[in-house]
Amino acid sequence: MAALALAVDARPYVVANRRASSVILPSICFTFGIVLAWGFVPALAVQLAAMAVAGVRMRESARRGLHLAVQHAVALAAAAVVAALAGLHVGAEPHWEDAVLTVAAAAAWIGARTGLDALIVRCAGVGRRPRRLRRRGLELFATAALLLLGPVVLAAAQVGLALVPLVLLALHAVHRMVRSAGEYERAARVDSLTGLPNRRGVADLRRGTDGRPRPAPARAPPRAAAAGSRPVPDGQRRARSHRGGTGCSWRWPAGSPRSYPPHDLVVRLGGDEFAVLATRLDGPAAARRLAAHLAEELGRPFALDGLPIDVSASIGIALQGERGGDSAALLRQAEAAMYDAKERGDHVAVYARDTEHHTPDLTLLADLRRAVQAEPAGDAAADGITLYYQPQIAIATGEVVGVEALLRWRHPERGMVGPSELLRVAEQTPVMRLLTSRVLREVIGQLGAWRAAGRPLRAAVNVSVRDLRAGDIAVEIETLLRRYDVPPDLLQLEITESALMADPHRVLDTITRLDRMGVAISLDDFGTGYSSLQHLRRLPFSEVKIDRSFVLGMAADRGDAAIVRSVIALADSLGLRVVAEGVEDERTWRLLAAAGCHAAQGWFHARPMPAPELAVWLSRYRPLRPGREPGALAVPAT
Repeated sequence: MAALALAVDARPYVVANRRASSVILPSICFTFGIVLAWGFVPALAVQLAAMAVAGVRMRESARRGLHLAVQHAVALAAAAVVAALAGLHVGAEPHWEDAVLTVAAAAAWIGARTGLDALIVRCAGVGRRPRRLRRRGLELFATAALLLLGPVVLAAAQVGLALVPLVLLALHAVHRMVRSAGEYERAARVDSLTGLPNRRGVADLRRGTDGRPRPAPARAPPRAAAAGSRPVPDGQRRARSHRGGTGCSWRWPAGSPRSYPPHDLVVRLGGDEFAVLATRLDGPAAARRLAAHLAEELGRPFALDGLPIDVSASIGIALQGERGGDSAALLRQAEAAMYDAKERGDHVAVYARDTEHHTPDLTLLADLRRAVQAEPAGDAAADGITLYYQPQIAIATGEVVGVEALLRWRHPERGMVGPSELLRVAEQTPVMRLLTSRVLREVIGQLGAWRAAGRPLRAAVNVSVRDLRAGDIAVEIETLLRRYDVPPDLLQLEITESALMADPHRVLDTITRLDRMGVAISLDDFGTGYSSLQHLRRLPFSEVKIDRSFVLGMAADRGDAAIVRSVIALADSLGLRVVAEGVEDERTWRLLAAAGCHAAQGWFHARPMPAPELAVWLSRYRPLRPGREPGALAVPAT
């Protein structure tokens, strides 16, 4: 047992991206068994020897080694006390009460070490709080597995020593579990394409929850942020990210005009957008010099697959006036300045609230962000954001088969903001993801309420290319469906052809995952984009929506009518459902019925309405009875 303890501690387990205190010594498997069989003194002697092996392997400092030695000594003492008081002795034929007492001794071991660690942190006053229990879940689980494996090894050894080395396979499995969980946590904070931190990684670094250096001391948050965008494909993003820096540290190229602070941080915000957080800059002039240097470095041609590539950047700068400000707000201001630079065609723009750079659109964007992040109010009066629902009617039966969720925002000063202006302001910014998350949460919650009331409806939600680029949208939807107990087939996502063409490969990966979950995908505004036939053939669509520009004119224009009939025939041959939007009169309804369209939505049936009004409308609505003409449908006025 002692020999195995020394051998396994040559590879101690370190919970990835945690502080150095999160070290799990596999030798505790054997020393816990020793304390149950031979007592505290031999167990402590073996544990200290094994820790010496681990300390050499990890190159730990003497202070850190002493800290771990005290923790394990106290933990072994607690387990020994419990075993002595209970008269626990693990033999070749243990009883059920021995198993219960073994668990109690293991719990004493864990409780003693955890409590001592918290006490040392509190008494040392090093400025960090003890980790919460939920953050220590992996460490506690692995420790418990190792401890409870100890008496199993002890019992097996009394049966036959040949069985003892077999425990090494189980120890290897625990090691793989710890390492895989650490890699998963790291992947959540690091951009998979470039290896740079993402938004969550920046938040973790600011809170100091991992073992890497913070970008700045806690007393000195970033004084400036520069957000940049450059339209380049993934291969170039990977190559360019490694030109200037890797991991969390930005390495300024040789020959820089000045020496910049060592704690600067480079972050990938998403897509072609990056950010640089600088800790010590002397005003706007220094920030502009930094931005100019970044633009110069990015503007140099570089080889990709043997071809010279040229890219350019639009950079926005935001400065923090006083220490202790909000770093997240600073980053948002830098993003706003970046979009301002892109809109004006400049390379660099500085965020300033009272200058011409602070356009009304940026004010609207800031107001929208605040509204989205506010808690939803029941009457939508607090933030002005409301969801309206427009019914979709099956043409063959007249039944309501679903609704489309439409976003409405009443600005406190400007009144109702039109959907086109809302998308123009938010679609190319991170606010779009916040907005989509808010809409998904409310729509799926409403679907759950309708289903609980005995009236299940399918709801369609529009998503943007920024949403589809974020791979976590599938996880978010799956979590919400489970939370509100909504079947996946009651949710449908609508995407446009322009979203597909913006980044088809990453969009394909996301919608494929959603399709496998059972969430239907609809191609919106069909016929207004390009490469539609290729998309219909290759992508997992279940529905196409004919754009209202064709439907509105089909009653008077033979060309529009022919296009609508052709789209319906094409979709029907591919096994896709067809929905026509913009149906505003009975003649159009009849023409769609004659062409074999599956469903329609428009003012002929109902205008978009909030959920309470929709409930009243549904109670009054009388679907078309079989055998009646399509035009004979009586539709309540709304």
